[in-house]
Amino acid sequence: MPRLTRLTPDTAVGASRDLLAELASRHHGRLGDMVSTMAHSPAVLGGYLQLSRAMGRAKLDRRTSERISIAIQAHQGCGLCLEAHVSAARALGVDEDEIERARQGTSADPATAAIVALALQVHREPTSITDEQVGALREYGFSDRAIADVVGVVALNVLTGAFNLLAGLTPGSDGSDAGA
Repeated sequence: MPRLTRLTPDTAVGASRDLLAELASRHHGRLGDMVSTMAHSPAVLGGYLQLSRAMGRAKLDRRTSERISIAIQAHQGCGLCLEAHVSAARALGVDEDEIERARQGTSADPATAAIVALALQVHREPTSITDEQVGALREYGFSDRAIADVVGVVALNVLTGAFNLLAGLTPGSDGSDAGA
């Protein structure tokens, strides 16, 4: 059961009202549980929206990004986010074996396994990242920009997962999706 109430453009105030109204207009009046609940804090909602938009311009391939998201959410424990990222990975053509590997924090592809492992280290223990690891990622063909983007993907997943867990949002909690 949700711990925080959902807001609408009619029940939100100030900046949150404006943000929700803009989202509702872009999404045919439909607002997901997470953004509706995030509206209690215009700082959190605005930060989420800005980071989400920025990560849409990331250099990482979307299939790789979704596998990173699955690994982070499997570790973090947000069922709502995990469900959303598994669905997105399937829509992008990631097969079930790779989705399961992503849940375990790896991949059959060595390059993808290496970047997913880096993401989990960024999440769990960033001080353990080595020069050799970053060099190996470059040898697999990842640019410095793509490697840096891993931090953004992890940060976005920590934000959304932690928020959903705090707010008590779970899959099917009221029939809406997680995002906007």
